[in-house]
Amino acid sequence: MNALPGPKSRRILRELGFQYATLVALIWGLPLSTGRVGSEDGLIVLSGLPRWAYRRGGTTVGRVYLTGDNTGPAVLRHERVHVQQWRRLGLWLPVVYALGGPDPLKNRYEIEAGLEDGGYLPRRRTR
Repeated sequence: MNALPGPKSRRILRELGFQYATLVALIWGLPLSTGRVGSEDGLIVLSGLPRWAYRRGGTTVGRVYLTGDNTGPAVLRHERVHVQQWRRLGLWLPVVYALGGPDPLKNRYEIEAGLEDGGYLPRRRTR
């Protein structure tokens, strides 16, 4: 007897985790948001939040990006990758992200999202 859920059940659990994280972020961020609230290619952007309400320049939870005013095109591209990570991993993302360590230059999830787009490295000049 196999105690682990099958692939379909795991996919459903990841999706439920993704949707739950999105709901929690909306409940947290909407009342605190004093700036623009909008959607960018599936990413819900809540801006104007107080600095204590998110980490670094902004935080993506589920489909929701919580930030003060860090909403440039490159950053939103970076955050949309985090949305895909949330969708792929569900509620496992915070766990594996934390295991990746606090240094964004070594954290595989920040590297995958793009260190330059995330503002962790200066943009390389092209010739």
